[in-house]
Amino acid sequence: MKIRITNGMLMALVINMVYAKAIGLTQGIMARESLSDMWIATLFSTLQGVFIMYITVVTTQRLPDSNLVEQYGALFGKWAEKLIALVLFCFFLGAFGSVMITFVYHLMDYFLPEMPIIMFVLAGLTVGVYAIYKGLEVVARMALVGVFSIIALNVMLMIGSLHEFDIRELLPVFQTGFVNTVKTSRHNDTDWAMATLMTAFILPLVKDKKIWRKSGPVSILYAGLFVLMWPILEAGVLSPEMTGRYIVACMQLARSAEIGQFIHRYEMIMIAFFATSALVQTMVSLFCASLSVTHLFGLKDYRPTILPVALILGAFGYWVVLDHNRAMTLLDDYWPMVALPIGFAVPLLLWGAGFLFKKKLKKLREKAEQEKQPETAKQSA
Repeated sequence: MKIRITNGMLMALVINMVYAKAIGLTQGIMARESLSDMWIATLFSTLQGVFIMYITVVTTQRLPDSNLVEQYGALFGKWAEKLIALVLFCFFLGAFGSVMITFVYHLMDYFLPEMPIIMFVLAGLTVGVYAIYKGLEVVARMALVGVFSIIALNVMLMIGSLHEFDIRELLPVFQTGFVNTVKTSRHNDTDWAMATLMTAFILPLVKDKKIWRKSGPVSILYAGLFVLMWPILEAGVLSPEMTGRYIVACMQLARSAEIGQFIHRYEMIMIAFFATSALVQTMVSLFCASLSVTHLFGLKDYRPTILPVALILGAFGYWVVLDHNRAMTLLDDYWPMVALPIGFAVPLLLWGAGFLFKKKLKKLREKAEQEKQPETAKQSA
């Protein structure tokens, strides 16, 4: 791919890739496990996300023109590249399912309960297919709009909720214990895993390699701050116990918010701003799954894989959201068991392998520089 996006677009993609699910479903799950400590668990997971993002960026910078899948192939051979591509396809298949749960349950449970579920899935898929067919830059530009929507939504919810906020609901700190709070952070870690593994794919397409180490981890920090507001407000306004009773706790917070006599129905405002971030998650999951299949079959272009991948992801997403109990069981119990080993192991194993194959990496860098020289000379001429 010749297209390049800016570091600002990368940061926007990371923020959007985390935000919708993290505020939509993750906080309710965390409230059921750690009550008022859910905001501390969110903080812990953000710090863990910064660490893994930094490792991902540092590892990619060793061969900055190759993504992590290609680097596995360069160090261990084609079999390793295909194996990692298959693993990442399975990861983004699961990620798409979690995104569909977020997208569908927000719209269906609160606005369109009689609409067939297949229509929501087709709507998300259609937008996603069209966007990634046009290229990553289109998705990245939509992510910039999504960041504006996220900021606007956070500001409006804060203004509309502060008058009902009771800080005593956040006490006592570590009510469920330090160990349990750290354990609870695993649910939010699955959101960061989606962002870091997305970055592992698209980082070679980002301009200005010198500031990768800054823009990657900083984007996690910004995303963490945008998300952290929600568990604090949900605990202080709804109470931790009430937050844990809802599948989509953020919509209950939106129902409680109001600004004077003018704005009482925040749900429509929330969906208007929230939908952009949710759709970006759909696009990116589909894009990364398509790239995984491209590497798996050794193709040069990802576009021929879009429709087959969309059908597989769409069928899985439809099956998941068809039953609320099944969806929440998968999200609560099984998704962390799948997502976290992949999200942590893929960058960490390659990072560790780099120390064992220093000489090979050096030769690969020299080879890449030599191949670049004719192209640079041609562009200068």
